[in-house]
Amino acid sequence: MTVDRVADVRASRRIVFQGLGALGVAVALAGCAGGEGGSDKEVAAGTVLTTTDQVPVGGGVVLVDAKVVVTQPTEGDFKAFTAICTHQGLLVGEVENGVIHCDNHGSEFDYATGQVTQGPASQPLATVDIEVKGDKILKA
Repeated sequence: MTVDRVADVRASRRIVFQGLGALGVAVALAGCAGGEGGSDKEVAAGTVLTTTDQVPVGGGVVLVDAKVVVTQPTEGDFKAFTAICTHQGLLVGEVENGVIHCDNHGSEFDYATGQVTQGPASQPLATVDIEVKGDKILKA
């Protein structure tokens, strides 16, 4: 009987560790999916997002911490959008050739309007109000 109890204890530990492993995976995935890219923090108005020299004309930058994409379609014309893809709430990856790319599932958005140019996303990126003061781009 002692041998059987040892086997039972080992089986119970295995089940516990498997459950803890599954829980860890679930928590990690929850942080990566849906909502606002895993964080409900919003950048406060007046916060400096970037500087004008960091946003190329005809391109843009993805500001991961702020969850904002700032673009400059034409010289001196800055636009900003949420960096949260409307398909599954993951962060977009880059701005290139007039398009904001979401590397997760291939959605693309126009860098001047935020409109969807290629799915699977079906909704545009939300506009983020910004203001340019000197060489600084701030959240309005």
